[in-house]
Amino acid sequence: MAGIYIHIPFCKQACSYCNFHFSTSLRSKDAMIQSIIKEVVLKSIDYKETIETIYFGGGTPSILSIQEINQIISKIFKNYNVSDYVEITLETNPDDITENKLAKIADTKINRLSIGVQSFIEKELIMMKRIHNSVQAQKSVELSLKFFNNISIDLIYGVPESDMKSWKSNMDISLKFDLNHYTAYALTLEPKTILKKYTDNNIIEKLDDDVVYDQYYFTNKIFSEKDYINYELSSYAKKGFFSKNNSGYWLRKKYIGVGPSAHSFDGEKRTWNLSNNTKYINAINNGQGFFQSEYLSIIDKYNEYVMTGLRTVWGVSLKYLEVEFGEKYKEFFVEKSRKYFDLNYLRKDNNIVTTTIEGRFLADGISSDLFVINGFEGSLKDQ
Repeated sequence: MAGIYIHIPFCKQACSYCNFHFSTSLRSKDAMIQSIIKEVVLKSIDYKETIETIYFGGGTPSILSIQEINQIISKIFKNYNVSDYVEITLETNPDDITENKLAKIADTKINRLSIGVQSFIEKELIMMKRIHNSVQAQKSVELSLKFFNNISIDLIYGVPESDMKSWKSNMDISLKFDLNHYTAYALTLEPKTILKKYTDNNIIEKLDDDVVYDQYYFTNKIFSEKDYINYELSSYAKKGFFSKNNSGYWLRKKYIGVGPSAHSFDGEKRTWNLSNNTKYINAINNGQGFFQSEYLSIIDKYNEYVMTGLRTVWGVSLKYLEVEFGEKYKEFFVEKSRKYFDLNYLRKDNNIVTTTIEGRFLADGISSDLFVINGFEGSLKDQ
């Protein structure tokens, strides 16, 4: 299995919490689409993997016209071995969704929508500087269900000035749509974002960590009661509706990233494209280097496996650690992880180590503590 991720680096405006690469100017949109198509073709040379997932992310991919979407998809189908069961996802914003546009999207090969709702609470949408309002958010999901069965919506908890009452309201509204997939992220106050600046300067008060945890715990409890599987820290799906794109990433499958700032992974090395729109377009058009790359060491691979495994239902296999990395790595993991079993953050079943609901909330911190740093000597000093 392999996937293709297409980064569309345009947005109508900057959200207060976002640090992704994008531009609010559409002046270079035509040139960008042509450059993305050129990169699609360039990376197809001698590429043998079967493509099982195509994902339009950003940015705001729904800012593209249907013709532009079709141009990119047709180039992929022409130049790659695409599975008959390929999942093709388009990220959309509620303010871009109309019945007319949905009908046209449904006529393309796109078979899955990911809607960036983030919240159904008006006050929170204003704080996050989202363009849409709460009415548009609900309407966008209702309209999308007329044309698509495979839909996911994004939600954010831990928003400053929110509380359990507002989060329960968000969950109630979300679940009335009975979608097959949801993502719920804890808000991260990223450097150089408006929201980070506001909280640092006490203009807005950061939400207490205990409230964030309560919102997380409630989310997991409710989704579990509704038979959704929390297959990855932030992802909840009905059986048979795990996102192929998400699953591929967390299972460390190969993927091609196309567009400015997009990352690729071939199993041995990671590459990342230029994150400047003009430089990316010029480099593609002039046949210049448009990406950097690094080969992963055995330590890198071990650390990534632990990080991704502990965020998912697939966990960390002790047998895989031994076979892939050697007895030394397995014993290191077993010894370093012992305290987290005592705290009920980790559990083991058939030699597979996974996080408990309490541990999953702390998965990134736990996994980083289990990393090998500067070889085993440097890592063992911290024990």
